[in-house]
Amino acid sequence: MSIPLMVLIAVFTLIAIRRIGKVTFKIWQVMTAAALFLILTRQITLKDALLSINFDVILFLIGMFIIGEAMRESGYLYYLSYLVFRRTKNSSSLLLLVIIVSGFFSALLMNDTVAVVGTPLMIYLASKHKINPKALLLALAFGVTIGSVTSPIGNPQNLLIALGSQMKNPFVVFAKYLFIPTVLNMILTYFVIKIFYKSSFNDERIEHSPVDLTDLKLSGISKLSLILLLALIGIRIFSALLGRESLELSYISTIAALPVVVLSKKRFKLLKSIDWATIVFFISMFITMQAVWNCGFFQRYVSFMNFSSIPQVLLVSVGVSQFISNVPFVALFLTFFKDANNLLLCALAAGSTIAGNLTILGAASNVIILQNAEKENVHLTFVEFFKVGSVVTIVNVLVYWLYLIVF
Repeated sequence: MSIPLMVLIAVFTLIAIRRIGKVTFKIWQVMTAAALFLILTRQITLKDALLSINFDVILFLIGMFIIGEAMRESGYLYYLSYLVFRRTKNSSSLLLLVIIVSGFFSALLMNDTVAVVGTPLMIYLASKHKINPKALLLALAFGVTIGSVTSPIGNPQNLLIALGSQMKNPFVVFAKYLFIPTVLNMILTYFVIKIFYKSSFNDERIEHSPVDLTDLKLSGISKLSLILLLALIGIRIFSALLGRESLELSYISTIAALPVVVLSKKRFKLLKSIDWATIVFFISMFITMQAVWNCGFFQRYVSFMNFSSIPQVLLVSVGVSQFISNVPFVALFLTFFKDANNLLLCALAAGSTIAGNLTILGAASNVIILQNAEKENVHLTFVEFFKVGSVVTIVNVLVYWLYLIVF
């Protein structure tokens, strides 16, 4: 067994147990230690380590963190939540709406975007309505993952499938094969979470009270940034429909964050407050996964597989994505199966995406949610996530499998 593979196993183990004696490990600390070890032991060169970092993702996250922090600091985030959730009558309907709304917006804005903005909102709603925050955080995590399946711009691996294959009219294809099972999966996920956290959800009426903005000027700037973000994403979607080149996500979030950085007097406070630990985690993850990729272990096995059936594509996508991440896996799949038909490509999109519902490391959005939640002293462990996520993932796989074999 190669050293990078052993390091990856150690990363999973440490993230799962999170504590040795009196020492508690944070996710970003474990991943950073792994990346540094791999560099120092020359399992990956410093040049390759730097080249492995996807700076588009890093810039995208920084821009989104700036916008999200400005919305939270000004109170605009909580004001919007009141407008969205004020018609929910009880905690059960609130849970269902969280899953549906987060899923819908992740299909349009990309799942990481919704994860950044949604985490502090879930903790706020949980505190306000006396709901277990872990339940709402899981609803957000599963919602953004499942919802992103149905769109070619919902997540990076879907975008890679849409652009790196022979698929024509990807928006139409994704909607045709994945929209209905995705909606069904969101509804079923609602019932799974209710079963695991039944004490938090009932039919008692909840009260919604209007939320005051804490900083009128910053809230206006935040609104401007949000409008700019939605407009740029709308342009991106329209350009994709026309088959033209569109703005990179890093450009979109950076441009949208400019009003906050340029116009707000609190710019330095906001920059200091954003979740730099998550940025460090992503940089370290890129390096670690590249070292694992370079050892060639997974390529040797995947290259001999004959992906001719939907169940096989779904199961292998879910399994392998846990170890080398879903984007590298999709890139590997497309290398060997560029001419796969639309049905198998949609199975690939579904499997590699819902892989994120199985473990914390299955999706980048999970890490964003958990890292941000820990800043608010809400700790969701690897085992707690897996206990619910394993059931959700099994349900997801069965639904996509049964629906796709109809075609």
